[in-house]
Amino acid sequence: MEIVFSSLDDTIARFTLSGSSPAFANAFRRAMIGEVPTLAIEDVRIYDNTSALFDEMLAHRLGLIPIKTDLTTYVQQDVCACGGAGCPGCTSTYTLSVEGPKTVMSSDLIPQDPQAAPVFDNIPIVKLAKGQKLVIEARAILNTGKVHAKWQPTLVCGYKNHPVITISDACDACGMCMDECPRSILEVKGKKVKVVDGKLPECSMCKLCERACLASGIGEESAIRISAEPDRFIFVVESDGSLPVKEIIVRALKFIKEQSEELEKQTGGISGEDKK
Repeated sequence: MEIVFSSLDDTIARFTLSGSSPAFANAFRRAMIGEVPTLAIEDVRIYDNTSALFDEMLAHRLGLIPIKTDLTTYVQQDVCACGGAGCPGCTSTYTLSVEGPKTVMSSDLIPQDPQAAPVFDNIPIVKLAKGQKLVIEARAILNTGKVHAKWQPTLVCGYKNHPVITISDACDACGMCMDECPRSILEVKGKKVKVVDGKLPECSMCKLCERACLASGIGEESAIRISAEPDRFIFVVESDGSLPVKEIIVRALKFIKEQSEELEKQTGGISGEDKK
């Protein structure tokens, strides 16, 4: 199994996973979405709210604000030494006190820990008219996306099979397939259609080019064939900013490894074999 990155920064990663099965690729995707913990606001104490929004709507909006997460500082409440009571090791506290006229933004949330501030300062929460007030205290805890979507660290996380485009000698370079391609990945070179250098991964495998080739009257079989590699996948992963995308990938792989080892241990115990 091999991972090759075509682009990687703190926000987005594009890579190819080779030598894998569809089952593992999907497990990898699900682990990145639902098994990597992040901070999100879970409890909100509202002291004053004269805005146009109900308390529940405000709490929901606050919960969806991405928060910078340091997984070396915070742990989940179920494994914290405080037993879930809410200590600085598992809980980040925020205060907000605003009076209108003003649009309350995520920047108005004052974190007790500056390293656990909202990722973006310009997320609108509620608009206050003159005389309206909002005074709250909020607590963020660590959890995973399988519990609630607000703890998902990714905005985009998906994959597709790596495309394969085969062009036979029957191609007469009429260019009809090139005109039909919605992503402009085909070109005519000499007397044959070819894939533009570096654009093969962009193929969506829509097969419009195949239909266009048949419509040209070339014969009963298309000169261009679109298929997919069964053990090679193209991934796109975008972080919401709470964690660097590289950390999301590494922790997802670590989770799969730990689960696999636990499964091997349990099955070994059932069969009576001592497996490691």
